[in-house]
Amino acid sequence: MNVVFGKEDDIDSWLSLVREVRGNFPGLETEAAIEEHKRTVLEFMSERRALCVKSGEEIIGVLLFSKTHNMICCLAVSPAHRRKGIAAALMSKALDELDRTRDITVTTFRDNDPRSAAPRALYKKFGFTEGELVVEFGCPSQVFVLSGDKL
Repeated sequence: MNVVFGKEDDIDSWLSLVREVRGNFPGLETEAAIEEHKRTVLEFMSERRALCVKSGEEIIGVLLFSKTHNMICCLAVSPAHRRKGIAAALMSKALDELDRTRDITVTTFRDNDPRSAAPRALYKKFGFTEGELVVEFGCPSQVFVLSGDKL
């Protein structure tokens, strides 16, 4: 499985995936929100902070990360391609790009949310632990933390 940095000419396929899974992403409910997200993704792409997995020309998995905040910002996999290791491959590549000497964070659904099982299991597999309870985009969420390797 080949994880690559997303490029500007990938944006239409990227947004096709985002539209497919937007029900799992509070804050992306409207076309106006998708357009705002498009600007964000293009910025991340220009700074090599947008990862994707393709099947032919179709993007089937995406991940955005922030080096400044040392965090995973967004991770999504097409429902038709789940349970094939795509999310894990994206996470591995992102973790290679982030500063492992500092804590790395990601925010996901709380334990009682029906959408929480897969992302929480993935983050725990990579060594993240449950952190602070927060609300993002009006959705009850929880921060997960991967402790930095203090040398």
